[in-house]
Amino acid sequence: MNIYSDYIKEIEERKIQGLHPKPIDDAQLLSEIIAQIKDLDNANREDSLQFFIYNTLPGTTSAAGEKAKFLKEIILGESVVKEITPAFAFELLSHMKGGASIKVLLDLALGNDAAIAKEAASVLKTQVYLYDADTSRLKEAFENGNAIAKEIIESYAKAEFFTKLPEVAEEIKVVTFIAGEGDISTDLLSPGNQAHSRSDRELHGKCMITPQAQEEIKALQAQHPDKSVMLIAEKGTMGVGSSRMSGVNNVALWTGKQASPYIPFVNFAPIVGGTNGISPIFLTTVDVTGGIGLDLKNWVKKVDAEGNVVRNESGEPILEQAYSVATGTVLTINTKTKKLYNGDQELIDISRSFTPQKMEFIKAGGSYAIVFGKKLQTFAAKTLGIEAPAVFAPSKEISHEGQGLTAVEKIFNRNAVGTTPGKVLHAGSDVRVEVNIVGSQDTTGLMTAQELESMAATVISPIVDGAYQSGCHTASVWDKKAQANIPKLMKFMNDFGLITARDPKGVYHSMTDVIHKVLNDITIDEWAIIIGGDSHTRMSKGVAFGADSGTVALALATGEASMPIPESVKVTFKGEMKSYMDFRDVVHATQAQMLKQFGGENVFQGRIIEVHIGTLTADQAFTFTDWTAEMKAKASICISEDETLIESLEIAKGRIQIMIDKGMDNAKQVLKGLIAKADKRIAEIRSGEKPALTPDANAKYYAEVVVDLDVIAEPMIADPDVNNADVSKRYTHDTIRPLSFYGGEKKVDLGFIGSCMVHKGDMKILAQMLKNIEAQQGKVEFQAPLVVAPPTYNIVDELKAEGDWEVLQKYSGFEFDDNAPKAAARTEYENMLYLERPGCNLCMGNQEKAAKGDTVMATSTRLFQGRVVEDTDTKKGESLLSSTPVVVLSTILGRTPTIDEYTAAVDGINLTKFAPSHKQLVK
Repeated sequence: MNIYSDYIKEIEERKIQGLHPKPIDDAQLLSEIIAQIKDLDNANREDSLQFFIYNTLPGTTSAAGEKAKFLKEIILGESVVKEITPAFAFELLSHMKGGASIKVLLDLALGNDAAIAKEAASVLKTQVYLYDADTSRLKEAFENGNAIAKEIIESYAKAEFFTKLPEVAEEIKVVTFIAGEGDISTDLLSPGNQAHSRSDRELHGKCMITPQAQEEIKALQAQHPDKSVMLIAEKGTMGVGSSRMSGVNNVALWTGKQASPYIPFVNFAPIVGGTNGISPIFLTTVDVTGGIGLDLKNWVKKVDAEGNVVRNESGEPILEQAYSVATGTVLTINTKTKKLYNGDQELIDISRSFTPQKMEFIKAGGSYAIVFGKKLQTFAAKTLGIEAPAVFAPSKEISHEGQGLTAVEKIFNRNAVGTTPGKVLHAGSDVRVEVNIVGSQDTTGLMTAQELESMAATVISPIVDGAYQSGCHTASVWDKKAQANIPKLMKFMNDFGLITARDPKGVYHSMTDVIHKVLNDITIDEWAIIIGGDSHTRMSKGVAFGADSGTVALALATGEASMPIPESVKVTFKGEMKSYMDFRDVVHATQAQMLKQFGGENVFQGRIIEVHIGTLTADQAFTFTDWTAEMKAKASICISEDETLIESLEIAKGRIQIMIDKGMDNAKQVLKGLIAKADKRIAEIRSGEKPALTPDANAKYYAEVVVDLDVIAEPMIADPDVNNADVSKRYTHDTIRPLSFYGGEKKVDLGFIGSCMVHKGDMKILAQMLKNIEAQQGKVEFQAPLVVAPPTYNIVDELKAEGDWEVLQKYSGFEFDDNAPKAAARTEYENMLYLERPGCNLCMGNQEKAAKGDTVMATSTRLFQGRVVEDTDTKKGESLLSSTPVVVLSTILGRTPTIDEYTAAVDGINLTKFAPSHKQLVK
């Protein structure tokens, strides 16, 4: 009774927080509940029935196994429960969707009782989450002449699991709710500082937007019970940033539909909109949940009589409202005409939201069901020896005769599956592709594990070359939340087949290295496709797509992903970097120059940035590709010279070998296999058999951006512009300002060097600057705290070997100790240097934070409101983003430096340099 008593105690504690009982995933607890159901005189029997029926998680959880086994007993008459008839038991099995429920249904369908077999077959025909072991059983039974197996397989071949679903409603009524003005970061929907609760969906839902907003949403639902609430980013893009799945889950929890009456807090079909549409990764996640994302275009650029854009004093286009979406506005989505209406008035064409593929996702309740359904239909047709009937929308195949291929088009063509043989595909084609590398990070990993359980996956797909589970987002503070969640996550992922940052058995030293850096190292082929659970999954080898936790789960389980081939924007460089500039400044200048070249239009948004980096190794080039997430690009690709790519692959091999030496390889020797593949790729490049990836000379681009290095005359800073009178202009990454804008007068309260944007060179720059300052001033004295978090342990080890770490230790007042990690987040800082544990640290915002209202100068990527620093009642927190030398000098001075102070401080220091390639990087 101890486990059940503990559960009841937890329920009472949750009541105080206004929460319902936590869903059950533990077999031991459910076994006790089942025993109480069987005991007709048990005082807890009625509650136990409720927990069993309505509060048990499905899929491959251990509790699901116990539930399926008990339901089987009821169907076979081995147990009698008056409240759960055999017919109801079948209904409950149908809602469990996979794993143990499929095994039980197959047992019953292929059993000796004809009536039960027929009932089980009826349920199986509605299921899609079958794996090889399941389909093998069906195939074997079919080949042995089992009539029920034949019936089920014939149903699968016709895709009746899809065709018999209700059609999508022609009209969907919505009532609007403006969640905010300007770009809406997913931090508003799923705050980073609440990351620990993401796997507890009801609890995490409490943090969406504000309690007041939640009450407003409930009031709208009460006023409009027949309509869906549509969350809107007014004058902005919906869903920029990270944490997409938890953000969409929260939106669905508050505004969507319940997926099943027997599965708590799993909702689907959210509807979201944005004046400038939906961020690409967020939109993919909306598809995962069978939702709708609308590009509203309700504010447009004002034009004069000649058709020229009218601009304000700052040169910004003046916007005019095309139509209102003010909170409480009732609109109609027509899925047949694919138009948005206010009453009878047509507002805008929304056909991009209702492509044949998206209509399938909506009908099926999410994209997973379509992916698995297609695989199931293919299996069935092959088993029957027939051609699969055309049920699903055909892949969209766009091919332009005589047109060359961009780099991303080449990669997609190589990795595509299920397309017309020999047909060359261009941008706009919808493609299923094999995935080479997959990454899961630790604050969304628990959700990925839940997704894997819900889709009944138990082992990684053999198609995947390598997969990694990180520990970087919980690296800085090993608190009770991390201690409870992370070991469980690492064990699950290790058992599933991933290389894990922490060893569940405690044999090798924890590696809290930033996930993007590790994925960049284990990507050993520039033709690879990478899927990672973070928006900054932007490799400088291959093409990488940041993804929600569900898409990561799908890639792990199936080795595939589905998406359109994106358009590309080509970025090249001219001129010469000034000696006192850092490559980070080139990155920021690229964004600023692009916006200027295209009159304020962000041509990068939703597209691939094909950057002709040429001569920078993967470590340094990563600074550019990483930032492309903030440019709102879908992904990026580096075009490198042959020798540069070889150098990058050799570095990757060394890093992978370190992981092997630590004892991180698994039984299948995945890491050893990656080194062998890297050697093969290097040999292909050196021999000329297959040179480094380049686009065709006659490839077609959406746009071409030429970055002029000559005009980058001073450090560039991305400013959140927190006091801009136009709310929509705040907290975007598009406000790039030169250092001189601040006149050496802006107070800086805290500096941060770390996150995925820095590499080993940044740490060496820090050490060199400290030595310079001591030589010039006789001592190093900080006027503001400087927090330093190296991205990887490898960097720390290399700095120790080269003497730089000793320099940093000399000037530091705190150094991390892996044997005694911090158990609580730091809330106050002294004016000194902090050497923190490798990992994300302040950038993630879920553990360490700057003091409220601070102005932070950081090498990070995050400037969203409340992420690195929260507001006070009287002062907005600011997170300004800049190069390492600017951060260092800002903390020494306690303010932004002047350009003269800056150039003097970096004199003679080896900054991250870049020179454009003189070679034509095309085929």
